[in-house]
Amino acid sequence: MKLRLMRPSLISHAPTHLAVLLAINSSMRNKPLPRGLVVFGEVGLAGEIRPAPRGQERLREAAKLGFTLAMIPKSNLPKQAIEGIKVIAVERIDEAFNKLRDHE
Repeated sequence: MKLRLMRPSLISHAPTHLAVLLAINSSMRNKPLPRGLVVFGEVGLAGEIRPAPRGQERLREAAKLGFTLAMIPKSNLPKQAIEGIKVIAVERIDEAFNKLRDHE
């Protein structure tokens, strides 16, 4: 498999790790990611999902842009729901893969 990025520098930006891994997993299973999905979170070597800076701001902005589903680190879970976006909070990469399958 070959991963082509328009901006290779993005992969070194830690909050994109989870999105890249979900895209690879989606491609390998030949199943598209859900429409309206936004993803952020850093993935550690042991598979743990680490928080992204300014998580609340990212979610609010995603909702404004029309995203309706978000997969984020559990530690970025907002205390109050953000109108217009359903949030899936995960702690590990395997949990992210499983929860994503529930939304196919």
